[in-house]
Amino acid sequence: MNYSLDPIDLGVFIVYAAGLLALALWISRDEKSHDRTTQDYFLASKSLPWWAIGASLIAANISAEQIIGMSGSGFALGLGIASYEWMAAITLILVGKYLLPIFLKNGIYTMPQYLEQRFDSRVKTTLALFWLGVFIFVNLTSVLWLGGLAIQSVAGIDWMYGMIFLAVFSVAYSTYGGLKAVAYTDIIQVVLLVFGGFFLSYLALQQISGGAGVLKGFNILTEKVPGHFDMILSPDNSEYMNLPGISVLVGGLWVMNVGYWGFNQYIIQRALAAKSIQEAQKGIAFAAYLKLLMPIIVVLPGIAAVILFPDIEKPDQAYPSMMSLMPVGIKGLVFAALVAAIVSSLASMTNSISTIFTMDIYRPVRHDKDENHYVNIGRLATVTSLVVAVCVAQPLIGQSEQAFQYIQEFTGLFSPGITVIFLMGMFWKRTTSTGALAAAIGSAAFSVLFAFFLPELPFMDRIGIVFLMCLALTYFVSLRESAPKNDSSVDLSDVNFGTTTGFNIAGIGCVLILIGLYVTWW
Repeated sequence: MNYSLDPIDLGVFIVYAAGLLALALWISRDEKSHDRTTQDYFLASKSLPWWAIGASLIAANISAEQIIGMSGSGFALGLGIASYEWMAAITLILVGKYLLPIFLKNGIYTMPQYLEQRFDSRVKTTLALFWLGVFIFVNLTSVLWLGGLAIQSVAGIDWMYGMIFLAVFSVAYSTYGGLKAVAYTDIIQVVLLVFGGFFLSYLALQQISGGAGVLKGFNILTEKVPGHFDMILSPDNSEYMNLPGISVLVGGLWVMNVGYWGFNQYIIQRALAAKSIQEAQKGIAFAAYLKLLMPIIVVLPGIAAVILFPDIEKPDQAYPSMMSLMPVGIKGLVFAALVAAIVSSLASMTNSISTIFTMDIYRPVRHDKDENHYVNIGRLATVTSLVVAVCVAQPLIGQSEQAFQYIQEFTGLFSPGITVIFLMGMFWKRTTSTGALAAAIGSAAFSVLFAFFLPELPFMDRIGIVFLMCLALTYFVSLRESAPKNDSSVDLSDVNFGTTTGFNIAGIGCVLILIGLYVTWW
């Protein structure tokens, strides 16, 4: 199903794009712009306030694979997919309380850098190469591919040209200013994204009710597709393999969430750039509350599409098809919101790719260069990663029915091991480098074996089991060796956790809200 933008909509979008680019260049201006340091470029001079951190966290997270992919999963399996979003709110609070202070204490640029401080260069290099591969061949490709499809569906432009436009636009506003430009422009992106998502949900429910109101439309939706509002799927549900019942509350989803929000470079990098630990934690709490809104913005339109557009070819076409409901002018604004989310995530991912490549791969080899040289290498890495991702996006992602599930399946091969490495390294001093490498290798090996010999096992259950196996493997391998020498980073006695009463209240509030949501829709 293809559409084209009205000239007014196109004009609205062009104004948005030009304004965003101008703002990014204005933010990037600096008296040191010709002699920018790596801290300036990769960590925004460690000056981000809480509101910029929280908004940028959400903008980095909510991209094409979230808006289009999760909306497609809402079309296919319903509100249960919102477990990823709502449980992420609790995960963010835990990350802010227990994990983030340790990273800030160590003054790191990247997650691999922490692993080198805690273990050795072998662990650092192994995980750095892994993250570069995943960011380029999974995350960037999926965002570009789904973004290209969205532009084709909404604006009638070929998906390849759409991908090229997204890549060029991302480079234009983020490469010069680095993380600072990305983080501050993300504030506008999130405002536009939230407005567009709420407005689309409003129009969908109004359409379903025939103009009788949003509440009436929601009641009709729950009556016509009641199975799409099950939070805990039963084994006889056709989508049980993707969301295996109670496991979404007590199983592998926790491993996925902790690995993503706690140890994912392009997510945690914003918090590493905070003015202080207090600012970082307030930003985390702000992001947690924004996560509670995401199912209304991205999942509900997908469920509504079951009634309004039941004949779409693929679930991932749900969100672009729903945008045909938009009136002239507003459609251009919401299309801008969609593109805003895509280019924001592209900028975040490429900034993290450039940070890891420059600081963890290139700098140790060419350690005699000045700061400006490393900044330029980071910019080159940004452009190169996008060129590669554009070239391989269609062959890698194009055949997937639900891109969001594809991403979860692939990252699920490695998430258990990565989560074990960090948690054991941070909270058990006896963990050794060999034990950490065993978890990294074991995670992939165990996951492949389960997928081959027990294909009927839901992937989320597999993640939970592999996590426990990697935990045991790391424990026994570490016990066979002497205690590691590089254990200062796990001495928590002098870590300033910086948690305020407000942060604790934020955490309790998130938990209470989530309990209410699950009780309502169980």
